[in-house]
Amino acid sequence: MSNPKQQIQELTAQNDDLVNYFRNTIIPQLFIDGELKLQKFTPPAMKQFSLSDSDVGRHIDDIKDNFRFPSIVENIQHVITTNEILEKEIQTTDLRWFQMNIIPYVKIKDNKTDGVIMTFVEITMRIKDLKEQESLLADYEILLDTISHDIKNPLTNLVLAIDLFKRVSPYDEKKFRSLLKIVDSALSKMHTVIKELTEERKSAYKYKTEDELLNFEHIVEDVRLTLNDNITAARATIKSEINSSEITFSRRKLRTILYNLISNAIKFKAAERPPIISVSTYTEGDFVVIAVKDNGIGIDGSKLQSIFSKYHRLENAIEGTGIGLYLVKEIVSNAGGKVLVESQLDQGTEFKVFLKTEHAASFSTAK
Repeated sequence: MSNPKQQIQELTAQNDDLVNYFRNTIIPQLFIDGELKLQKFTPPAMKQFSLSDSDVGRHIDDIKDNFRFPSIVENIQHVITTNEILEKEIQTTDLRWFQMNIIPYVKIKDNKTDGVIMTFVEITMRIKDLKEQESLLADYEILLDTISHDIKNPLTNLVLAIDLFKRVSPYDEKKFRSLLKIVDSALSKMHTVIKELTEERKSAYKYKTEDELLNFEHIVEDVRLTLNDNITAARATIKSEINSSEITFSRRKLRTILYNLISNAIKFKAAERPPIISVSTYTEGDFVVIAVKDNGIGIDGSKLQSIFSKYHRLENAIEGTGIGLYLVKEIVSNAGGKVLVESQLDQGTEFKVFLKTEHAASFSTAK
């Protein structure tokens, strides 16, 4: 049995570890003890919820308004009582969305819950994207209905006219001109419908690609959250080293780039080892470089360029359309950048995405 001095030293070491962890994490987190008093919080939590050092030691009831989430006290009490992790998506009163995790803080000595650690990952933009995708799906259904209704008749007339063309005598000029008129009318109607639908959708979705100042840590965390089930199933580890932290770019497009590269790294894992995926950013000349490196199956050198072709799939692919890398290449090329890839069979692959920027902020955040 350890003596009191040893116990104090152990508790001090544990407290130092907790303090260091809370000080260095980039995610808003809180440590609330068994008496529902706030004991520690991370710097991002201070900023996110307008906390100050004077709030340490206060009962959560006294500062619950800072979190703008009505049932926060009940949720904490539930976790302490049941000793079970609580995960839920919440919307605060200022209409922001968070992925909230409340984890019981269990004392190893007596296996009793003596508080909770709360984690908040903002997913407002993710929820907005999901709603936009739902809206997009609804629009596609309308588009299909429109095509079915508005193009069906002229297309049917076109097919019938062509069929009659095959039977009409080339010397029957009157019949020939009549059929030609039907073909011309049908093609004109289809062209008009397609043009109207295309222009309408360009106008409706133009705003969704507007550039804004983005933080790489937040985008990586958002993609990690989206792929959480895939990461868990594959027992994957994702490491990040963000040396260039900010970029002005389309949020949706940047998420698409990282989502596809990380998703592919998980999908094409080696059978004999769990995936280890490294995501890093740094500046190189006039570019911000996003590097995604894995330890997967690798790619044959002769196929390194063809993988960016539309609908290309590797021979051992078991799912997906193969359009992911094509989208990445298109997004990056249209933004004036480039994509490079290096790979060795059975060793892994590294993609490097070069994005032009004038607003990159360089400081290191490694984890």
